[in-house]
Amino acid sequence: MMRSLFSGVSGLQNHQTRMDVIGNNISNINTTGFKRSRVNFQDILYQQMRGAAAPTEQLGGVNPQDVGLGMSIASIDTIHTQGSLQTTGVPTDLAISGTGFFVLDNGGTQLFTRDGTFSVDRDGIMVSGSGMRVQGWTAQEVDGINLIDIAAPVGEILIPVGDKDPARATTMVNFSSNLDRRIPELPEDPTAQQIIMSTWATTLDIYDSFGDRQTLQVSFTRVPGVPNSWTATVEVNPQAEVATNTAVGLTDDGVAAGGTNTFTLNFSNNGTLLSAIDDDGVESGVDGPVIMNVAFDVENATPDEDGALVRQEFALNLGTVGSFTGSITQFAEASSARMVEQDGRAMGYLDNFNIDRAGVITGVFSNGSTRALGQVALASFTNQGGLERAGDNTFLMSNNSGLANIGPAFTAGKGSIIAGALEMSNVDMADQFVDMIVTQRGFQANSRTIQTADQLLQELLQLR
Repeated sequence: MMRSLFSGVSGLQNHQTRMDVIGNNISNINTTGFKRSRVNFQDILYQQMRGAAAPTEQLGGVNPQDVGLGMSIASIDTIHTQGSLQTTGVPTDLAISGTGFFVLDNGGTQLFTRDGTFSVDRDGIMVSGSGMRVQGWTAQEVDGINLIDIAAPVGEILIPVGDKDPARATTMVNFSSNLDRRIPELPEDPTAQQIIMSTWATTLDIYDSFGDRQTLQVSFTRVPGVPNSWTATVEVNPQAEVATNTAVGLTDDGVAAGGTNTFTLNFSNNGTLLSAIDDDGVESGVDGPVIMNVAFDVENATPDEDGALVRQEFALNLGTVGSFTGSITQFAEASSARMVEQDGRAMGYLDNFNIDRAGVITGVFSNGSTRALGQVALASFTNQGGLERAGDNTFLMSNNSGLANIGPAFTAGKGSIIAGALEMSNVDMADQFVDMIVTQRGFQANSRTIQTADQLLQELLQLR
């Protein structure tokens, strides 16, 4: 008789625990990145009334007789299914599509979360809503190039909004497109002939070491009587009151000190670049890129110790011998030769940033340049269901979760990162309400077991 009472009590207690879990799920139905829990029951000890008997020649076998002593909780599982994604438009809001967790640092303790409600504090550090620091890698400048070392240990991510991007002097200018090989009919007037012969010029803004904008002009004049040859004239700030003493050459000899600013450009019979010859008679190679060295005086720069003016040099890349792609050519089409690219820039400030699907944070500066600032790390686990809840939408590693595999998105089975969105709770309201009804009925049934057992005991006590 007492067994049924205790069985009913265990049923009440454990159905109450299940109701507690359901209540927590429903209360977090709008919690960002929340993962619902479920309760699984199991029976417990049995009292054996009679053991099993094997069949004999006279009698058949007999099954065992067991009386159960109630039930208990087998497990409370965390269900890590993907929640729906909600667009917010906030650039620091991040969601994970697929497997993985964001890594947070809470005063030296490493925590993991699916809640990507992040922001940038006054020091430019990316933090969670509760102030924990988001972990990843901050880009480091190596030989003028920003690199992200994902092999290094993770740390805080710095996004220096409003920070300066230093000016950079132009070191390379790339040429492309076409010079028209068709020879126009020339008038008898020599002056008019000269005007027609000098038919094409192109300009591009370049930058000196101060980030000051300079105008680079390259003019092309067909060499009279010599097929497939052009004379190119290079000038920096041709309209300036003070001459910049522009000089060009295939070697540095004479360029730094000042020399001529012209060279000859030759094309093959199939319209591709053949060679370049500077005014010292130096000719480019028979293959590979054709690059002219250009130098000019930097205006208002402090002279060196010998009182000489400061010269700035850069490379004028005309293309590759025999190549049609990315090179200056000579075909019977209208001239379109132009300088398409240069690598200098003025000083700028970090105005904005964006985060791509790999978690790379790219800064956008007011001078038009962009560069990588850092990368957000993700963690994955062999058994993510083994993680312990730590509050604040975070999890802790446990003995059964396995070690955290921390790395960038898209690696080792990790998902992708979506900026400007948040992952919603994976709690399904209809499912929880149905589970609540089932739990309520289970609780009521166990209470009836206790009530009925009590009535039986009362009848026993009333025996005379």
